[in-house]
Amino acid sequence: MSNTNIDPTILKRAQSWLSDVNIDDETKVRISTLIENDPGELAESFYCDLEFGTGGLRGIMGDGTNRMNRYTVGMATQGLANYLKMVFAAEPEIRLAIAYDSRNKSSYFARIAAEVLSANGIVVYLFENLRPTPELSFAVRYLNCQSGIVITASHNPKEYNGYKVYWNDGAQLVPPHDKNVIIEVQKIASIGEVNFAGDESKINMIGEKIDNEFLKISKSYSLAPEVIVPQKNMKIVYTPLHGTGITLVPQSLRNYGFENIHIVEEQAVSDGNFPTIVSPNPEEKAAMQMALDKARAIDADLVLATDPDADRIGVGVKDLDGNYILLNGNQTAALLTYYLIKQWQLKGKLTGNEYIVKTIVTSELLGDIARSAGVEYFDCLTGFKWIAEVIRNLEGKKTFIGGGEESYGYMIGDFVRDKDAVTACCIFAECAAWAGSKGKSLYELLLDIYLEYGLYKENLVNVVKKGMSGQAEIKAMMEGFRANPPKEIAGSQVTLMNDFQLRQATDVVTGNVTPIALPKSDVLQFFLADGSKISMRPSGTEPKIKFYFSVRAELHAVADFKKVEAKLDGRIEEIIVSMGLR
Repeated sequence: MSNTNIDPTILKRAQSWLSDVNIDDETKVRISTLIENDPGELAESFYCDLEFGTGGLRGIMGDGTNRMNRYTVGMATQGLANYLKMVFAAEPEIRLAIAYDSRNKSSYFARIAAEVLSANGIVVYLFENLRPTPELSFAVRYLNCQSGIVITASHNPKEYNGYKVYWNDGAQLVPPHDKNVIIEVQKIASIGEVNFAGDESKINMIGEKIDNEFLKISKSYSLAPEVIVPQKNMKIVYTPLHGTGITLVPQSLRNYGFENIHIVEEQAVSDGNFPTIVSPNPEEKAAMQMALDKARAIDADLVLATDPDADRIGVGVKDLDGNYILLNGNQTAALLTYYLIKQWQLKGKLTGNEYIVKTIVTSELLGDIARSAGVEYFDCLTGFKWIAEVIRNLEGKKTFIGGGEESYGYMIGDFVRDKDAVTACCIFAECAAWAGSKGKSLYELLLDIYLEYGLYKENLVNVVKKGMSGQAEIKAMMEGFRANPPKEIAGSQVTLMNDFQLRQATDVVTGNVTPIALPKSDVLQFFLADGSKISMRPSGTEPKIKFYFSVRAELHAVADFKKVEAKLDGRIEEIIVSMGLR
């Protein structure tokens, strides 16, 4: 195939790798093959640099500037090393912990990061085998590290991998460090600037000791161990979806006192190809199907799943008809929040100084539950780094009970500063045991919450836009809504518009504009006269724009649940159609 079919700029970028003495010969052969045979893939691989965003890297694995590979990981790590040496220049020793998940090349990328960091004089604590993301967050603080890295692409498809950076509080980067690290990474203009010559004397392997400390502290967050004893044989089905959860979740459940745990063995094998599922995402029923089938076969009481890096949790329960259903992220968050606050009340632990945190796109039901108990709640931007920032700002002043977001991530207490599916699995099982001690199922407990606070129903529509053109389309969609906001949606007037990019809230009825005291973010929210809430934002980790829908109605009797739920489902569909998303 002639090179004339390839964009000259892209061809020049690819040829610069072919002429770079720092690129290995095998990579050069593969790039040459792309030039000759696959201009489309060549374009996707080289049309830009893989962006080091505020959370780190995430992308498809392969050769090129826009792919996850030895060189892009090395350049990111060199930039991080440079920044750490600037910020912590006065420290006698800079320390960093590294963990990785079960994805293809995760251990390889972790080793590259360790070598680059150690070559730059930084002491590295590298987990000897795959470990959950929450354990990395814990290890950063436990080992008094200045930073941390976890190699994972969370629940993305198997072609992806990623690289998340943590600060010395065990949380992902927030301002000013997120932008400052990006600046240092962008300063690395060539692969030749990366020091790959690792210093083995500075690389320390870690594992079982950290596991034991993590499990011990996680167990200390049990709020009602007395309800577990009579419920210890509750049947729990668990699947790690081929990921890291298998290293800690079953043991943690046993530590809490649960003895009847049934693991989906086919998915207990750590495999980055995820052979039994298309996507390792516990939000999707297809990923949970084997666990649900096992639950039906043994008449289980609870189904639990964790994504590949074990920071998200999926939950299955029986409904009133005995059918297994999956809870969505808002329902799980509501149950956890209700249980945590209720137990703090029952144990006399509430002093008026406690709080929870949720993200702006998460159900308002969590705020209702907190307010009714006199517990303060805070809204923050999407992403657990913002929940962790609230904790950091209130440390020593107020007591954090828990937090969560609709995308299946939850945090119990503050010993971990990121989503923690390990502890969340245990507390959720404890919640099920508590409900059982009252003669209720988890589903019945959820219905009780709806009777008390109203039935909230949420939905999420992902509009996927891949590649170069996709980025432009997503940007145009946000600009369109921002420049020409709707006056009404599905027959209901828009009463409030929150623009987190401009950091201002506009009362559409009065025209009053008030500032939003949260960091700048490309998010829009519309509140309607009927109480509905619509949020939209480009994903920070995937090629999609997300639309969140939330509606609410009173529920006066359990017998009315299906009727009211169907009405709310219909209302969400009206809104989706009105916005041109169907």
